[in-house]
Amino acid sequence: MSRDRGPLRLRRLDRSALIAASLTALSLTASGCMVVHGEREVLPATTAAEAAKALGQFTAAYNAADKAYDSSLDAGHVTGALSAIDAARLKAGAANNPDGNPAHSPLKLSDAKYTIPKKAGWPRWFVVDAAGNKGGSARWLLAFTRGSLDEPWQVAYLTLVAPGKVPEFKKDTDGWAEAVDTKSAGLTVRPADVSKDYTTYLKDGQGAFANGPHTSVWRAQRAKEAKRPGLVSQYIDEPLTSGDYAPLALRTADGGALVFFSTHHYQKQTAYPGASIPTPTDDVLALTKGEIKQSLTMEFVSNEVALEPAKAAGDQRVTVLGRIQGLTSAQGS
Repeated sequence: MSRDRGPLRLRRLDRSALIAASLTALSLTASGCMVVHGEREVLPATTAAEAAKALGQFTAAYNAADKAYDSSLDAGHVTGALSAIDAARLKAGAANNPDGNPAHSPLKLSDAKYTIPKKAGWPRWFVVDAAGNKGGSARWLLAFTRGSLDEPWQVAYLTLVAPGKVPEFKKDTDGWAEAVDTKSAGLTVRPADVSKDYTTYLKDGQGAFANGPHTSVWRAQRAKEAKRPGLVSQYIDEPLTSGDYAPLALRTADGGALVFFSTHHYQKQTAYPGASIPTPTDDVLALTKGEIKQSLTMEFVSNEVALEPAKAAGDQRVTVLGRIQGLTSAQGS
């Protein structure tokens, strides 16, 4: 593609050339690449063909990394919460199995459905809903993102959702979905605030979250652990909302939104005098610094997907559909 070399030449463009340049600014190439002022134009994030290619590349890299327990093999295909979870998992696996994963079974994704939003600005992203050969009958939801044309597509969010729980998305006549501004006030909770509100809910039970395995049930499990004889368990929950951990939201057909978001968690176990910390697994020990004497502090990163109703809807509760959490580090003392 020829490029203009300066403002003097630009001024010599005749009217027809200017029209051609404007049309070029709106074009999407066969590979899904935007040209000229693509960052200001409302355009599909990619094409279905490129999305399918990105899914295939991710799956191949993910399987290679899992087989070798080598995070360098899929580092270019993951980011955000999934990157943090995946890298720690592979690090622990390599520490305990230096020759690779003896239980490796390749991940296979099928029946993939691509939801591609039309939006302006970066990052651009799309969502894949697929069936997997792991996780039972759950659907695999993957959110791919990239910050510029020079970057590869990377999976920032990966969650499993029960069959039948993936909502229908709003699409235009051309089949493109609608990305929701994370600061939108038309939902029960602004997507930008879901991570903060969720961590507040985990602390005090207050907030617009529906009961379920990732809300009320998880809080009950924590409360039970806190009462174990000879052991005190303390929890700190923090939102993750910026950079590669920024939330993503898609408009659903009923006017609500499906929101992907990340959170950060700490659990500290302290044994009473005469008691001891429950024996950690080999994977926990592989990520633990220091000697475990009377306490163990574990750090986790979690990625969630939630269904938010529109403010006009009758039920104003946010439903957390899926959550995948991974230990990223630990400290003994």
